[in-house]
Amino acid sequence: MKHDPIYPNEPGHRWIDTSMEAAAAVAPKCGRLQRLALAAIKDAGPAGMTTDELADHLEVDRGSVQPRTSELRLLGLIRDSGQRRKNRSGIRAIVWTATGGAQ
Repeated sequence: MKHDPIYPNEPGHRWIDTSMEAAAAVAPKCGRLQRLALAAIKDAGPAGMTTDELADHLEVDRGSVQPRTSELRLLGLIRDSGQRRKNRSGIRAIVWTATGGAQ
């Protein structure tokens, strides 16, 4: 997957028209969603949150949250805790926790 050189600071795309349009549409909200996602994950403490849990908590679509977790991970603000919990489809999912760098 090819991303803009500014990813993860701004939404990435795959150099496909629909992907580029989606990145442009979410860009104004990206910082806000990143902050909300990070705050929720920090508040969860060592129990952490899966992407589905995070989407439910923030009352947003999972498709809006998953890229934010990828960005936060690349920024070093969240990490894979090593825990796994089942997601909505019954498949085990990563449980994200905040890193020491998440202020």
